[in-house]
Amino acid sequence: MRFRSTHPDTVLQPAPSVPDTMRAVVFDGPGDPEALHLAEIEVPTPVLSEVLVRVVAAGVNPIDAKTRAGRGLSGAISSWPVVLGLDVSGVVVRAPFDAHPFPVGTEVYGMATVPRTSGSYAEYVVVPTLSLARKPSSLSHVEAAGVPVAALTAWGIVVETALAHQGQRILVHAGSGGVGHFAVQFAAYFGAHVIATGSPRNLEWLRELGAAEVVDYTSTRFEEVVSDVDVVIDLIGNVSDDTGTRSLEVLRPGGLLIEVPTGAWPGFREAAAERGIRSTDYKTIPDGGALATITRLLESGAVRVYVEHVFELDDAAAAHTEIERGHTRGKIVLSVSDD
Repeated sequence: MRFRSTHPDTVLQPAPSVPDTMRAVVFDGPGDPEALHLAEIEVPTPVLSEVLVRVVAAGVNPIDAKTRAGRGLSGAISSWPVVLGLDVSGVVVRAPFDAHPFPVGTEVYGMATVPRTSGSYAEYVVVPTLSLARKPSSLSHVEAAGVPVAALTAWGIVVETALAHQGQRILVHAGSGGVGHFAVQFAAYFGAHVIATGSPRNLEWLRELGAAEVVDYTSTRFEEVVSDVDVVIDLIGNVSDDTGTRSLEVLRPGGLLIEVPTGAWPGFREAAAERGIRSTDYKTIPDGGALATITRLLESGAVRVYVEHVFELDDAAAAHTEIERGHTRGKIVLSVSDD
């Protein structure tokens, strides 16, 4: 007789056969996108609270490209080759125990722990229980794979750090990107007056996502038309046209600058303090509980994910080339296996 799990909608399935090896995209040292190549490697073994997930789709994030190039998370790499990929959507094939919250056969999505373990650019990945949630039934695996890192980052910034609320004025730079398009939606959902910068092709779309004001950064300097902002969510930094420094001009005294890209503006804390502005950086927390809350917003239609490009697993190098161009609307995803 099959064991019924503690989740009312799940009946445990027999554990499927898992091969000893799998296809994965690896790289053997820092380099250009062409450093990524397909290989046959061992299927990872879950320990303690980890589950083994058969990957259907894997999200591609800027941190992946930075790590591949020798920045990002590369300082924590202890051995080669490395499999990248934090975002995963797939199906549990091994769980720690029968009554586990995500038993065998459960469709899940969440975040892997690259480079502590191998990532989701592979047919199988191990993921900690606390970094997972049940996949939204309204989303395909490709759509779901575009959610975890970007949405959890935006949630942590907007809801947990900025404490978005009615009447608050929040400026989001790069509002049409992976993190940005979630940040705009979350801030608007919680009642904030959202101002978003973007390119001409994305301005109307940003309005549809909930931005009350949009600024075309190609023709207008935002500090000339925006002022008295409570929070700036800076997803660019000073790598392009001193966006971070210019953001200090639009913040009210005592306002908050949230500087997200790692290393994009090393002196932001001192610069903000000189102007009487609070500041902080931010790192994504792989919180399955928060992801479950985001799931409910996705299921209700209050929030949506946009995937602009889908590449096959063996075309990961092209996916990295695309994300490094820096103009993706929403997300880039790798299709790894059949649903």
